[in-house]
Amino acid sequence: MGVQVVVQSIPLVERITEFLKDFHSSDGREKYRELVRRMSAENSISLVVDFEDILSYDKTLADALIESPTVFLEAASRAVYEVMSIENPEYAQKVKDFHVRVRGLPESLHVKIRDIRARHLGKLLAVEGIVTKISPVKQELVEGIFKCRTCGFEITVRQEPEGFTKPTVCPRCEEEGRKSQGFILEVEKSKFVDIQKFVLQEKPEELPPGQLPRSIEVIVREDLADIIRPGDRATVTGFIKVEEDKKLSKNTPPIFHPYIEANYIEVATKESLDIEITPEDEKKILELSRRGDVEELILNSIAPSIYGYREIKRAIALLLFGGVPKIYPDGIRVRGDIHILLIGDPGTAKSQLLRYVASLAPRGIYTSGKGASAAGLTAAVVREKNSGEFYLEAGALVLADGGVACIDEFDKMEARDRVSIHEAMEQQTVSIAKAGIVATLNARASILAAANPVFGRYLTGRNISENIDLPVTILSRFDLIFVIKDVPDRERDRELAQYVVDFHGETYPDLLNKIIPPDLLKKYIAYARRNIRPKLSAEAKKRIVDYYVAMRAKSEDPSSPIAITPRQLEALIRLAEARAKLHFRTIVTSEDAEIAIELMEYFLRNVGIDTTTKTIDIDTIMTGQPKSQREKIIAVLDIIKFLVKENNGECVSIDDVVRNAVDKGIEERFVREIVEKFTENGELMEPRKGCIKPVNL
Repeated sequence: MGVQVVVQSIPLVERITEFLKDFHSSDGREKYRELVRRMSAENSISLVVDFEDILSYDKTLADALIESPTVFLEAASRAVYEVMSIENPEYAQKVKDFHVRVRGLPESLHVKIRDIRARHLGKLLAVEGIVTKISPVKQELVEGIFKCRTCGFEITVRQEPEGFTKPTVCPRCEEEGRKSQGFILEVEKSKFVDIQKFVLQEKPEELPPGQLPRSIEVIVREDLADIIRPGDRATVTGFIKVEEDKKLSKNTPPIFHPYIEANYIEVATKESLDIEITPEDEKKILELSRRGDVEELILNSIAPSIYGYREIKRAIALLLFGGVPKIYPDGIRVRGDIHILLIGDPGTAKSQLLRYVASLAPRGIYTSGKGASAAGLTAAVVREKNSGEFYLEAGALVLADGGVACIDEFDKMEARDRVSIHEAMEQQTVSIAKAGIVATLNARASILAAANPVFGRYLTGRNISENIDLPVTILSRFDLIFVIKDVPDRERDRELAQYVVDFHGETYPDLLNKIIPPDLLKKYIAYARRNIRPKLSAEAKKRIVDYYVAMRAKSEDPSSPIAITPRQLEALIRLAEARAKLHFRTIVTSEDAEIAIELMEYFLRNVGIDTTTKTIDIDTIMTGQPKSQREKIIAVLDIIKFLVKENNGECVSIDDVVRNAVDKGIEERFVREIVEKFTENGELMEPRKGCIKPVNL
């Protein structure tokens, strides 16, 4: 059989050699001859060939590639060697084994992971997916040189994909009538190639409802190793092979599972966002962008079945378009993605909003904090059952890289899992160090999160940090926070009830005639994110600076709370850029800055307010304690320290502390809460019941 393949592939080698020598591109250049010349200069062993070129040159060659890819690629490897022998004989002798990598397979050869069947075995195809797990790069023995322990004679043994093949007899020992003592592998003289495995999983947006995502293992060798990372979206060109299931017992049928032997890998860039935009789509998108009411149409198109929430829908629209990420000359990267948190009473359609946004956003992923672990949200190191190897596995934020992660029940996350969210929100990376794997993955995603108030309903008289069970370090990383209160209001309630009843009775409001179809809106957003990089105009800069300075001026008096920090300044810039993107403008106007300021004002008036003094105090979000409360806390701690000193360093009763504090105008409930809180976190200790003293006096 082996001889027959060689005989058949002699003309095939010649035909591929002719193709490489003779193929001319549309501008008349010798495309592949030039690429072969460049290979030696770049020290490359692979030649990338476009399928379209093979098809236009010789259809029978293209058919041979599809039907017998292994035979074709072996012949192509020899053909590259032939051409290289003419162009650069020294380099040809040095490398010997070249590879031809085929890209750009036609749509008919693109197969979904869940559609791979027995008929695809050995056939060339392209599979798209998202990389979830990846193994370290290892070395595979291709050609072993074995030395006889008795006489030192060396034998070369070509290795098969299955198992490790050693020579059984030594020819010299046999000739001289001796018994060989066995063989040892000469590692330095043997030939090894790099090998790596990764798992390709179906893209979340292509997953049929109610199905688990399917995945397939991909094996890459030599120069294809280590060009891909977990979370990357990739198109793998290769052929399906099968491997025997390790778990097979004697009485079961011989079952094999498929894997892909990769020939070429194309990694999708963050900007491509996996959405195909045809020239007709582009025409529609540009027409839409020129409409005066485009912003109104987009706002109407965000969850049209949910009544009201104008400001929230505007903010979500800006989150979908996003600002412009920047890298400063000193290497510091500033995110362009906008993060929004919705805190709301039960039944205010938060989850519905999140699910809608996940379906609308290019690369949108929906997950719930209650069921998610830190590993599920960021990344994990997992051990593979069959081989025992460690794989790096990407979580939801890494998979949403370049898109939007919608996290519901954000407050229900385990405390230890929240730690890993910090880095993902600001640095937009996920770092992992476990089982000898130290890695940093990209998580450049916008986060839209929803949370419930800690008391079941949002209590108006309390500050945000008391209303939500989230650390302030996470709260401060959100650009905008919206509180959705369910307050009875006869007129509004009637309108909402009518709206919901109409939808149930399939009597839809006029609003639904003024929306953009979801498919077109998704493409509109993807096009804007891909192509538009707005820059701030002088007017927009002035408006943002003036607002920031005016807000800071309110804080110049030492007794005043701080109204705004540079973090909000960056958020304003991101929001203004996103609005310019929404209108397909390359310049951010003062109107864009104005809209951003209005949203920021709405956020600060509702959330960043000290409920005691009714003044805007950004520390309510940044530190969890507004200035008025912080002063009271310091006063209570000073009273405790004073009483303990008076008592010769012994503990003092909580009732005495309360009495002293009430005399100074601090309410009893607040004092008892502070004592309890500081005892819990270890700053106060209680040597005996009802008696306290500071830990560090």
